Order: sequence, then structure tokens, then C-alpha cells
Amino acid sequence: MPIYVVTGRFLARRNDWQIFRKRHDASSPEEATEWALSEIGGCHHVARRLIRIESVAAEASAS
Repeated sequence: MPIYVVTGRFLARRNDWQIFRKRHDASSPEEATEWALSEIGGCHHVARRLIRIESVAAEASAS
């Protein structure tokens, strides 16, 4: 399964957007995006409307 890198920002505090970068093995970019939204929302208690996904890219394989 390919590894996708999801980058973006979420509202951590009032007027304080925190940058994030998450790596996840997923079957599609949409699945990786959904996982990142769930991970940020669950760990940081942030509503999905306050999470901005900037890019989803497949990571180059090491082999």
C-alpha cells in the first residue's frame, strides 16, 4: 500500500493555526485525508471545519 503525506493547518487556539504533517499508508488519497481529519480531530479535539488540508501526496518508495 502506498504511503501518503497529508499536510495542512488546524486552529489550535484563537488566531493560532498549527501546521501539521501526517504520514499514513492508505489505498487512496481520499482515505489518507479522512484518516488525517480523524486523527487531528480526535487527538486535539478540533472540529473538522477548523482543519485545512493543504496537500495530499504519495511518498516516494525507498526501494
